[in-house]
Amino acid sequence: MATLPWLWAVITVIAAAAQTARNAAQRQLTGELGTVGATHVRFLFGLPFALVFLGMIWLGLGSALPRPGLAFFLWASAGALAQIVATAMMLAAMNERSFVVTIAYTKTEPVQVALYGLIFLGDRLTVPMLVAILAATGGVMVMSLRPGQSGGVRPTLLGLLAGSFFALSAVGFRGAIISLASADRLLAASFTLCAALALQAVLLSLYLLVRERAVLLAIARAWRGSLLAGFMGAFASQCWFFAFALTTAANVRTLALVEILYAQAASRLAFRQRTTPREVLGIVLIVAGVGLLLALQ
Repeated sequence: MATLPWLWAVITVIAAAAQTARNAAQRQLTGELGTVGATHVRFLFGLPFALVFLGMIWLGLGSALPRPGLAFFLWASAGALAQIVATAMMLAAMNERSFVVTIAYTKTEPVQVALYGLIFLGDRLTVPMLVAILAATGGVMVMSLRPGQSGGVRPTLLGLLAGSFFALSAVGFRGAIISLASADRLLAASFTLCAALALQAVLLSLYLLVRERAVLLAIARAWRGSLLAGFMGAFASQCWFFAFALTTAANVRTLALVEILYAQAASRLAFRQRTTPREVLGIVLIVAGVGLLLALQ
């Protein structure tokens, strides 16, 4: 399938906006369902929507469904398990620290995903690309973290580890998509998403059935709010997987840092606060890093 060179960038920007909404919805559910319950909502309620997306793409393209091999299942399983751990750590960190600070720590992910992509997939990583990734990531840290606002050792470690596992999940999912070499790229991306969500939903359902059955009942009672989180999660993931099918995970996750700019803009509109010099510097670094990365494509 022929694609426009910049299609991955457009899809990534849309995904970042959807993920911002999903994170907010999940955070609201954490107090009611706990960390594991709110994590499970993303997968359990996202799977039906992902299956609908897959069906629409399959019918629209008229192509045969992919025939996955062992490599696909290994990559998809690694990505799915890493994402479960990453999501749980992120929500746990949010319980101890502010939303913005937690997101800042998890957004060290682009640097880590570039290294993991190079090691495990052989993705291209040039010096200018690394400079762009470091600049954008540094901009997030400058803008989000203020003196005395690190939050302590535990939330810091949770945030950084969440970023690391998110990086591993991105590489795992891209590896799974690449392994379906004979399939249309968009169909391969949607198929991989469904496989990952199915595994995640089954594993967490079994865990809660054995260890915390009350959480399953709480999830059922909170189905209205869970539907929103599930839909936004499935939509964001569908976009992420499309982008992974079109370019390296490092490119996708670096451009995804525009999510911080979304949050900044929303904060300014809602509270009419002035932008500080520190925030201006952070925005400049993010825009410069993202701009350099796009110029290198």
